Amino acid sequence: MNVKAMLALGPQPQPGQQGPPMWTSLPMIALMVVVFYFALIRPQQKKAKDHAELLKAVRPGDKIVTTGGIVGVILSVKEKTLSVRSADAKFEITKSAIAEITERGGETSQS
Repeated sequence: MNVKAMLALGPQPQPGQQGPPMWTSLPMIALMVVVFYFALIRPQQKKAKDHAELLKAVRPGDKIVTTGGIVGVILSVKEKTLSVRSADAKFEITKSAIAEITERGGETSQS
């Protein structure tokens, strides 16, 4: 939908009168952009940032749930992948497949 079609939905001028200037609708469009930013874009960016921090903090011994629903314990962590044990199976997955860390385990770092 183009801008002229959106403006056509507004009040129509009487015959012989000129319509309102185009700049009068700009504050409403700006308000809609701000609302979309705070309602849609900003929460998604925050969620992505939190997930990136979660991936940096993963370590051997943590119990995780993957995006596919697999529950397992991390055996080793590499740059982009990790080894996971789930029941009797051992496999390697990408770090981005981690949905959440359900329980911290392994060695604790003391500062």
